[in-house]
Amino acid sequence: RVRRRRRRPRPRTTMLARCAHGAMRARRADAVRVARGAAMTTARDVEEANAILADAFGGAVKDATGGAHASLTHVNSAGTASMVNVGAKATTSRVASASARVWIGAEAFALVRANAMKKGDVLSTARLAGIMGAKRTADLIPLCHSLALDQVKVELEMVEAEYAIDVTATAACSGKTGVEMEALTAATVSGLTIYDMCKAVSKDIVIGDVRLESKSGGKSGDWTRVK
Repeated sequence: RVRRRRRRPRPRTTMLARCAHGAMRARRADAVRVARGAAMTTARDVEEANAILADAFGGAVKDATGGAHASLTHVNSAGTASMVNVGAKATTSRVASASARVWIGAEAFALVRANAMKKGDVLSTARLAGIMGAKRTADLIPLCHSLALDQVKVELEMVEAEYAIDVTATAACSGKTGVEMEALTAATVSGLTIYDMCKAVSKDIVIGDVRLESKSGGKSGDWTRVK
């Protein structure tokens, strides 16, 4: 009787590891994107994927700027979202600016410019709504810290060539964490308020181009969007 040799079971690999192995055959940028985009549910998954990528590319995994791999500060080693402890950080001056654009159409644009919208002064209301929104950021974004804001400024500019309103929001504080989210919230809430006050005239309103324009202060230093 011939005894068949039993095959050894293949070692179990995680889904993240399989994604990383497959990414090795792609371009470097694609490999990093696939491995980091997979579901990193445990510290072991993260460590295994980074080890595979480091082996494939002959060194430490780099981020988009060419520096060492930057971890997500709101995700702990177990893959659980958490609020960052900023107690040991120094208090510094922080400023951030964000923008958005709201396309409202020709009819609504004419009414806003003439201050003839039935709901009232669109620009003044949107400006105040943005300031109020910035002050409520920690209530809207789960892991944001509550900040004592020194100033919030919202500026609105009508762009006739596109029948749009440009929103620029700036937030400032002296604190241990940045005010980027406050500036972005102010710009977004201003845009939503414009939408609300103009929606009776047009259902084709579009809010877009919400983005951070600049930030200063803190460990990461100053940053300005390249136009």
